[in-house]
Amino acid sequence: MRGEELRGDGEELGATVDSLGRFFGAILAGYGLGWLWAARQSPVPAAAVRWLAGVLLLGGFGRLVSLAVDGWPHWFQVVLTVIELVLPPVFFRLAGAQGQAPRPADAPAGP
Repeated sequence: MRGEELRGDGEELGATVDSLGRFFGAILAGYGLGWLWAARQSPVPAAAVRWLAGVLLLGGFGRLVSLAVDGWPHWFQVVLTVIELVLPPVFFRLAGAQGQAPRPADAPAGP
């Protein structure tokens, strides 16, 4: 045994956990790039902000389910859960306000 955790049936989890961590690392990198892309647009696309905020909110709900099923995680995970549940409504509200913002007089009318 090289420090890998064992499941109840004695199977090592090292490669499984490593694979999962690398997969989610790539997913989170893509998610962060999505936020960067949206933030660099002018105007910021409200639909993209809503989608990205919705994904963040789903992650927070997932953490709540984990908390209910398995108990309290490390304190830092609790902080992340709060952020994931508090920020999306702020983003939804900002995206809605951006959609209702008056157009400058010299801006071309669009869809």
